[in-house]
Amino acid sequence: MSLKAKLQRMKGHLVKEGDQQKTDTRQEQVPDSSLLVEADIPFSDRWKELQAKPYVWEGEHVMIREVRYPVAHQHGAYSFAELHDAIAAWEASGRQHPLSASGRKAEDLLFFDTETTGLSGGAGNTVFLLGYSRVEGDEVVMRQHFLPAPHAEVTLYHSFLEQAKKSSHLVTFNGKSFDWPQVKTRHTLIRDQVSALPVFGHLDLLHGARRLWKDELESCRLSLIEQVKLQVTREDDLPGFLAPIRYFDFLHSQDPSVIEGVLRHNELDVLSLITLYTHISRLILQHEHEDVSCEECFAIARWYDALGDQEAAIQAYAFVADSEHPWNVRAKLALGQLYKKQKDWRRALHIWESCMQGTRFVPEEIYIEAAKLCEHQFKDWEKALSYTRKAYEQWKQRSSLLRQKNRAEAQAYEKRITRLEQKLSGAVEEVDGMGSLFF
Repeated sequence: MSLKAKLQRMKGHLVKEGDQQKTDTRQEQVPDSSLLVEADIPFSDRWKELQAKPYVWEGEHVMIREVRYPVAHQHGAYSFAELHDAIAAWEASGRQHPLSASGRKAEDLLFFDTETTGLSGGAGNTVFLLGYSRVEGDEVVMRQHFLPAPHAEVTLYHSFLEQAKKSSHLVTFNGKSFDWPQVKTRHTLIRDQVSALPVFGHLDLLHGARRLWKDELESCRLSLIEQVKLQVTREDDLPGFLAPIRYFDFLHSQDPSVIEGVLRHNELDVLSLITLYTHISRLILQHEHEDVSCEECFAIARWYDALGDQEAAIQAYAFVADSEHPWNVRAKLALGQLYKKQKDWRRALHIWESCMQGTRFVPEEIYIEAAKLCEHQFKDWEKALSYTRKAYEQWKQRSSLLRQKNRAEAQAYEKRITRLEQKLSGAVEEVDGMGSLFF
């Protein structure tokens, strides 16, 4: 609390009882402390042009910038209204997924991003801007809580928490690792003066972006994803790494024009999070559409596979397996492994054998998996021996190219071939527990 505010609060206690009536008479002439603060804000007209107003608490102020968009507003490839469709699609799918918004309303999602004085963590890193967008009725409201001076941090969090508690889930881009831990760290330092942080669910879109596009894009920066995937174009955008420098310049000059580029950058970030969430949800739930690339579909299949949703994984793998894309063999290998897990031996063998027809190069894993089924499930030792020999030849070619040969792997192949030859000739019984790489 500022010295001026403290004196204003103590003024009533310093008046003598005999002068109380006189003091009461003059009370109406004493300006409210909040008005005094607002009048003292440097460049107040410029702040108004930026659609920012002061928020005053305990004699200190922060600036809250608010911009409203109609829910039909188009931001890149999607309108904000399509967020409702994405949530409805999650609800209808019944899928258990880390990014699912099933059971939630659009108003429950707080699309959140911060700007800080440094890119590393720690208590010395101050959060000077808390920005978010949220659906409110028929509008999307973008708000930014800006810290004009370090000593107003309590007021910053007081203003933010008033709004944040209205939502139940954060949607961020790397917020689990950076933004929200930074907020928690700074909040800990002032926790006795502000209310507790809400317990949020958290949907971090960076993890989804990496799963979908790490093999396709040179990086998973939000700005690059905007250009390539979301059709969002930024003009004269301030690079994020310049935000701390601009903030320190602002502290010296107090001119909001210095920080305007940071505010615009953060505004686009939190609006793009709505578009990105809508897009990723559509990919995950409607991956059979023609405009979804095979690379994306394969990544979605692997994601479902990792989550244990075999039905969804099979559908996505099958989409790639049935295509002419070079990854169709990879998809067939994975698809066969899922059928094998389900003990659908015939379907697994059929799809692996289909890879061997008309394909110039067949990964040795295909031959190995097919050989296992032929030997152990179908007792077709002739096929098992044939596939094992082909796998061994593939392995020798690969080892020769890499100039690496693992004697243990070679011995495993040789032992398996010998065993199958013996089975085929009927000379010996099947030998168990040889400890090769095939068991």
